[in-house]
Amino acid sequence: MVRYGELSTKGHNKKNFIDRLGTNVRKALHDFTDVKVHANQDRMHVILNGVDSEAVMKRLKQVFGIQTFSPVLKVDKNFGAVCEAAKTLIEKQVSQPVTFKVETKRSDHNFEMGTFEMNRQLGGYLLEQFPDLLTVDVHNPAIEIRVEIRGNGIYLMSEIIKGAGGLPVGTAGKGMMMLSGGIDSPVAAYLALKRGVSLEMVHFYSPPYTSEQALAKAKELTGKLARYAGSIRFIQVPFTEIQETVKEKVPEGYLMTVQRRFMLRLAVELANRRKGLAIFNGESLGQVASQTMESMRAIEAVTNLPVLRPVLSYDKTEIIKIAEDIDTYNLSILPYEDCCTVFTPPSPKTKPNLEKATKYEGWLDVDGLMERALKGVKIEEIHADQEFLNQNEDVFAELL
Repeated sequence: MVRYGELSTKGHNKKNFIDRLGTNVRKALHDFTDVKVHANQDRMHVILNGVDSEAVMKRLKQVFGIQTFSPVLKVDKNFGAVCEAAKTLIEKQVSQPVTFKVETKRSDHNFEMGTFEMNRQLGGYLLEQFPDLLTVDVHNPAIEIRVEIRGNGIYLMSEIIKGAGGLPVGTAGKGMMMLSGGIDSPVAAYLALKRGVSLEMVHFYSPPYTSEQALAKAKELTGKLARYAGSIRFIQVPFTEIQETVKEKVPEGYLMTVQRRFMLRLAVELANRRKGLAIFNGESLGQVASQTMESMRAIEAVTNLPVLRPVLSYDKTEIIKIAEDIDTYNLSILPYEDCCTVFTPPSPKTKPNLEKATKYEGWLDVDGLMERALKGVKIEEIHADQEFLNQNEDVFAELL
């Protein structure tokens, strides 16, 4: 039984959110062919039909829009069946003395037993069955046996498991995520997905300055994030010509600013072509030279599309903690440099002047460089936990 949490505040739009969550849960459980998902107005029911509950629950924990869920036993509407089910729940959970209580909700008022009678009689039965293990505590029990009497049967549960929270992916529109191979941008992507954004990853690569390993790492990071979205499109954008040209013609202090203005222009153009509503990135205010407010202003001036920064106010330790929790940290710290790090000048401007950045770009064929980069774009669908680094072991061996 899945509970929706934040979706309960969505008013007239609630049905759309629930329908999307149902679709996302079915996608997450697609390889469990016997599982059936029923997304109702108040609760979602995931019918296992004999499938391993632990494996299903592991997947459910990664679906945004789920507040909590509970393993449930459904029985026929008679007291004897309820007793046997409750006994099974206790046998599975209890190995040493604990306190408990029974809490009943009855939406089917034609059922012969009232809520207080069910609480009293079922509690008494369990005390008889487990006299050395159970003690009643109605105020602060260690275990609560919850009984829900509905029209189509009686449901029993004794665990409440925390879900991923947030909103169902796809309910907040599409965004383009500027994904590097570092720690911050995968965390920013995770946080955007949690708020219901459907993301497409935009990754800039610059062969021969960046390696196949760096590209494979970015794809594998996308696979880690696809756990929360089912699958994610990965868009790789060739950036070599732009970086070489900028390095040749732009003063060193403005290399980074002009390069990032190009990156943002390309991401915006991809968003316009692919119906994206905003650009997302992993910038954290003041962390590096390109992430001062002056730099952000100079870079963001190339577009009026929203540029959203989910980790803007996070410090590095907070970002690393999330990266570890979502299993991207160890991948992110692999020493395969992306184009951002390879072409970083020794002394970038921390407070670049917008007029100067625009002036230096006037020395370049901006439209031609953009057009050629966009012609070389490659798009790939990446699925949850898809691996790419292992496929390149032979390449790695040659480089060692």
